[in-house]
Amino acid sequence: MLEKLRVVFTIPELRQKILLTLLLLGVYRIGYQIRLPVVKNTFQQSASDLNSFLEKVSVFAATDLRSLTIFGLGIMPYISASIIFQLLGTFWPPIERLRKEGEAGRKKINEYTRYLTVLICVIQSWVYLRYMGMDGQTGRVAEQFFADGTQSLSFGWQLAAVAIMTCGTVFLMWLGEQIDEYGIGNGISLLIMAGIVAQMPKAIWDIRQNMQSSLSGLTQGKIGPDVLLVLAVLFVAVVFAVVFITLAQRRIPTQSAKHVRGRRVYGGTKQYLPLRLNQSGVMPIIFASSLLMIPGVLFGALAALVAGRSDWWTALFSGLASMFQGGTSFMYNLLFIALIFFFCYFWTSITFNPKEMSDNLKDHGTFIPGYRPGKRTADYLEKVMVRITYVGAAFLAAIAIIPTMVSSQVGVPYNVAAFYGGTGLLIAVSVAFDLIQKIDNHLLMRNYKGLLES
Repeated sequence: MLEKLRVVFTIPELRQKILLTLLLLGVYRIGYQIRLPVVKNTFQQSASDLNSFLEKVSVFAATDLRSLTIFGLGIMPYISASIIFQLLGTFWPPIERLRKEGEAGRKKINEYTRYLTVLICVIQSWVYLRYMGMDGQTGRVAEQFFADGTQSLSFGWQLAAVAIMTCGTVFLMWLGEQIDEYGIGNGISLLIMAGIVAQMPKAIWDIRQNMQSSLSGLTQGKIGPDVLLVLAVLFVAVVFAVVFITLAQRRIPTQSAKHVRGRRVYGGTKQYLPLRLNQSGVMPIIFASSLLMIPGVLFGALAALVAGRSDWWTALFSGLASMFQGGTSFMYNLLFIALIFFFCYFWTSITFNPKEMSDNLKDHGTFIPGYRPGKRTADYLEKVMVRITYVGAAFLAAIAIIPTMVSSQVGVPYNVAAFYGGTGLLIAVSVAFDLIQKIDNHLLMRNYKGLLES
């Protein structure tokens, strides 16, 4: 492996791409620490439900939403805009026509995505700035803002903060595009992965703080040698399972039709059509977790609103809020799993079009043995995708609830348990494999062995 890494840096073009990617990621990490000029203290949110909400969303936003920084919104507005246009491309004819125009249509969609990103940034940054500084108990602006004597932020400073956070997200979008064009790997995915990996030192430090030399069993909050060994074995097993399912494919055999040109016969070769087992990626977990966060925050706010007025309503809203806070709540985990299954099928139905794939096979003179081109082939592909999506959804559901179970049963902090599954681990593994494949492509072009080859 060390020899292969040496070979990677001996190729000038590949070395330049890797170093440029690392430099741009370093710029992102520097901006990650720069706070807004209207902030004088580190944000400490007293409302635990909102704090938990921001902590979970930060995993795929490439930022820490609990800190008011110039990258306070992260890359999430751009991801939201991309998802919106991807959904519009499935049922809105103008966007659907642009998707079919090839490179020119893709550039036009990217341009519209940037405009929508700026609009989303302006709206989100205004709401984010207005409610981020609110104290969870009093509802007043916290003291981390530069106050003018009345603990309120002037309209001019609000506009400045909105402009800075909007520019920060646009700059992150530009960084991702520069990595795509001049670096190596997918820029946006690498930014998200950098934010996830950057949490690892803090997680290791939390483990060190809770360590003890004696055996602790499953004592809440204490990590002994036995618990540390269990965590290490569990981490290796979960990573192995994630890698296995991420690379798993259902290979459908195909055969191209024979045609004669002169005295030579072309075609007739047997190939296969690879269908990924986890076709939807991490999107179902993102959608399901985001949707389940809303009721918890909403019921918590209602409980605070009726507190002191009606004990019955306060107890009801407090109970509903605790039900949607995750942890050991059976109802929360059940709804989480059900939503993951739903969004798996929903997202797969959007990204995978069996009729379009059947038409493409027919246009290239390829067919699936035993099935006629056209509707029969499309029905077969849809049936296969429905079956493998069920397996992929079950895997995602299992991976999604592992961090919560580890945190509640073993007693380790949630930021430590997050590395045992969920969105963060899936994104890190997927991005790592994509990066290695792109490096392998450069190595194979120069007749070197790939990083994954023995």
